This record gives sequence, C-alpha cells and structure tokens, in this order.
Amino acid sequence: MDTEAQPTERDRSSSPEPEATEDRSRFAFLTRVTDWLPGGWITLTLFACLAFLLVLNAFVAQPFQIPSGSMEQGLRIGDRVLVNKLAYRFGAEPRRGDVVVFDGTGYFGDADYIKRVVGVGGDRVVCCDKEGRIEVNGRSVDETAFLYPGDTPSTVPFYVEVPDGTLFVLGDHRSDSSDSRDHLGSPGGGMIPVKDVIGRADWIVWPYAHWTHLTRPAAYARVPAARRSKGAGAAHG
Repeated sequence: MDTEAQPTERDRSSSPEPEATEDRSRFAFLTRVTDWLPGGWITLTLFACLAFLLVLNAFVAQPFQIPSGSMEQGLRIGDRVLVNKLAYRFGAEPRRGDVVVFDGTGYFGDADYIKRVVGVGGDRVVCCDKEGRIEVNGRSVDETAFLYPGDTPSTVPFYVEVPDGTLFVLGDHRSDSSDSRDHLGSPGGGMIPVKDVIGRADWIVWPYAHWTHLTRPAAYARVPAARRSKGAGAAHG
C-alpha cells in the first residue's frame, strides 16, 4: 500500500476549491451592498427588477398608449398596445397589413405614430378602383374587416409608387386619420423610412376587456409582389 499518497489526497480535499472561494467572494460583495442600501435585499431586488424592465423596454417590447381615434375601431383611445421591437431587427421587414409604431419626426410631426402598412418598397398604391377600394400592385384590397364602420378607403384620390426602404401607411379610421395621404406634398412624400419604425404592435394589453392579439389581415396576402420599373419611387397626389 502506498501510505505516502494518503496524506496527499487528504490535503487536496481539505483545500478550498477555487469556485467555492469565488462564490463566497460574490456573496460577500452582495452582502456589503445590501448592508449599505436602505432596505437591504428588498431594495436590491427592486433595483434588479427595474434594470430588467428598462432593458426589456429599450430592446424587446414597449407599451404605447393610443392617443387618438385614427386606428378605430380596432384600437381605441386609451388602449395600451405592446410593441414588438424585435420584429424587424434580424432581417425581417414590415409587411402589408402590419400595424406599426414609428417616429414621425421630420415626416408627420415630432411624435410617435401608429398606423397600418398599406404599401412597402416598390409597391404601387392607387385609390380607388371602380368599387372604391384601394389597389396595391393592381390588386384590389377589401379592407372592410378593419375599416371604421361607415368609412370609405379614402375620399382623396392618389397614386403613389413607394420608394425602396420606405412605407406608405394609413389609419383604419380614414376620415379621422392624418397619414401618408396628407403628406404627399411634404418632404419625403408621406413615406415613412423603415429605419424609423420602432416596432410592430402585436397585442392590446389594456384594458383587460379589450385584450387581443393583433394579426395581419388576410386581405393583403393576395397582393402580388411589386413589379419594378424605372419610374418606381415617384409619388403623386
């Protein structure tokens, strides 16, 4: 029997493990912090939760309050919507029918706005066909499922070709919405740069009775892809 090896093994087991020492050091640091903070562990936990919410609000999801009736009847004044800020962060882009929140500074006004995407880069959006419906790339879109009752798609005729990297947006309550139609003669032609989109409104989270998931209307799924031409990018009122 190798008797000399036994004390060596006992010496190894009795020495503190590096990871255990590090854990104790971290715990000691947290203890010093909680001793310094009024309220101790409760205050530290609240700070940690607040930091988590700030990161979540900045990069993942953010609640917005609906300030006007421009998106009725789906979104009412005072509703809170949860905006998915990751929806367009990894290569995906806004699609026709999405409800988006964007920074309107320099285009609509110095504020955030919420509207529905009707045209994306390369699209030709026309109002209106013989039945009073909006056409996108030559296909009429039936918007009755989400338009405010009694509203027409637009009382203002227009023909626009949406430049790449921008969006043509409209409110669902067309007679009470200041949107791309009202800014066709302004800088940018009423188009919203995709880079200024904050995120996609995915849920109504308040009031509880109005809680619902916002989905893309099927009417836009039948719109064909844009056909590019040399004249694409022009906007006309």
